[in-house]
Amino acid sequence: MHEPHRFRSVRPDGRTGGSGRPNPPSRRSLLRSAAAGGLAAAGIVTGAPGAAAATSRVTGSKVRDLSGPALTGRFAAPWTDLGIPVRCPDGSMLFVCGDTFDGGGVGGPDWRSPVGLRSSNAAPGSLVVDGAVGGSRAVGLVPEGHTGGTTAIPSDVFTVGPTMYMHLMRGVIYETHHTDFWRSDDNGETWQYLCQWPGGLHGGQFQQKTYAVADDGYLYVLSTAFDRGVTSGLLLHRVRQDAPGDPAAYEPWGYAGGAWAWGNPPTTVTSPRRWGEICFRALGGGYALTWLNMNPLDIRAQIFATPTSNLFTTAEQTMIVPTVPGRETGNAVASPYGGFIIPGSGVDDLHIVVSQWYDAQNYRVMQYRVNGLDGPAH
Repeated sequence: MHEPHRFRSVRPDGRTGGSGRPNPPSRRSLLRSAAAGGLAAAGIVTGAPGAAAATSRVTGSKVRDLSGPALTGRFAAPWTDLGIPVRCPDGSMLFVCGDTFDGGGVGGPDWRSPVGLRSSNAAPGSLVVDGAVGGSRAVGLVPEGHTGGTTAIPSDVFTVGPTMYMHLMRGVIYETHHTDFWRSDDNGETWQYLCQWPGGLHGGQFQQKTYAVADDGYLYVLSTAFDRGVTSGLLLHRVRQDAPGDPAAYEPWGYAGGAWAWGNPPTTVTSPRRWGEICFRALGGGYALTWLNMNPLDIRAQIFATPTSNLFTTAEQTMIVPTVPGRETGNAVASPYGGFIIPGSGVDDLHIVVSQWYDAQNYRVMQYRVNGLDGPAH
């Protein structure tokens, strides 16, 4: 997610950063523990030859790596993750990445976050990173000195007309001090600060946000806590598309007095759980929510008709299942996270961006294609 993983406890110089309190579990350790449960649930015994994930009508396959030394090293970004895809006003595709390093692996020199990698061809079947914001060195899109182990992790990037918006989670990993919101009017080359929210707002469940651009003039916003070790609800807000930079313009959806309604205090719209990355998009005449599920560790989707559909009863469809290094095939991925929907794909042929990290040289952004998802129930 991420993300600011891990770097609460380990900075690129190898020292621990932060407040002097015990280090919380790193993203890597949480992924590993979740993977153990996920593998068991999928019927995978890590030491048994020939073991395979449980079958499903949903299938998937890797299309390509989008990052790595041979692919993005020429932009001083051989090691990066997330890669939230957004179609720019000029028609290119921008991948907004999280913690990014040069050198020999994760934790190497030149730590930046977020950065922007670009594919001049935005067709889902033809994505190749052939440019970067900053040219030969992918630059940090916003100021972030990583003082004391802080970082700036993108949770979403989206476009409304000629303007792009980016939401960031700021602070030491899993200790979000605040989140902030930025805009770009030049296809993501430069970004201007708009506003911020305190990390504790709505009990911390407004930290990780993702935005669906609807055709009714609103943005619909789902949010959770940004901490894979904490159980969080999933909150829903809406904001006019001309006012996403005004915190006072966000209207909550909640249950009160025996009814759901806009303007009620926000209440969770699905069962609380430990969330990884989340992605909310208008898709195929309906809406899609994809997320990293922590127990078991997999990437799931819900497809539904309206932003206020009942997610308590909407089917959860597993797109990516866990496996171990060396056993990756089809939609089985070792240490997966992310799962961001690629613009231009659809429910019947969904392309998603999946990240992977299980050691210092296996930290990358990948593209997967998913088939067999059920469409929204009307």
